[in-house]
Amino acid sequence: MKILTSPARRAAVRSAAIATALVAAAVGGANPAAEADARFALPDGRARGDGVTLVKTGERVRIGPSMAANGAGRSVWVSGNVKVHAPGVDTREAGPNNGPQGEEARPGSNGVATTGAAATLSVGYVVGCQVDVGQLKLGAEGSLDAAAAFSGAAGSISLPLAPGRVIYAPVSANKKGKQIEEPGTYFLNWRNVQMEIQGCGGYAQARSYAVIEVTGEDHQKITLWGKPFTIG
Repeated sequence: MKILTSPARRAAVRSAAIATALVAAAVGGANPAAEADARFALPDGRARGDGVTLVKTGERVRIGPSMAANGAGRSVWVSGNVKVHAPGVDTREAGPNNGPQGEEARPGSNGVATTGAAATLSVGYVVGCQVDVGQLKLGAEGSLDAAAAFSGAAGSISLPLAPGRVIYAPVSANKKGKQIEEPGTYFLNWRNVQMEIQGCGGYAQARSYAVIEVTGEDHQKITLWGKPFTIG
């Protein structure tokens, strides 16, 4: 993972989850079939708040058989870029961070925990076994279990999935997200991050998410979903 920053808020009272704007054509059908070394790109997206804009570009997926070669697993490699243009945020330093704790511990957080910084950016993937992740919403009823964070730009993570289970996996070396302490434009990039999915006897689906939460009196929370894709 590579993070570049350059000093971006003003926020309106609202907590929003804005649907992804599909501005690029996906390859093939709605859900590309999972097969060895299947590769495809996913649409770019954009979500706007008051003084904050999220942009996702260059999301790519490669699907292959599990490295464990046990017949029940599969591997997926993901890459992408998220840009936050935040000219309207305040200048505010981050405080202690509890990290993501899941829906049961922190309803509505879905792995995103603000620290008191002007804004917090969290990016990752929601992965489900025999679950339509396209119907999930951050803060919806039910629980999403936390997974360990990806370990860097070329990291990997093992995701034990039972039928009906949904987990989220942040794209972060420390699971705490990117703390934004002043106005500016910020970038978060990830390359060939591997997810090893084990224990899911049926189909598995995943989709990316990017969440920016702006603190202060004019609180807002903006979610940018990626397009769901089938892993197999």
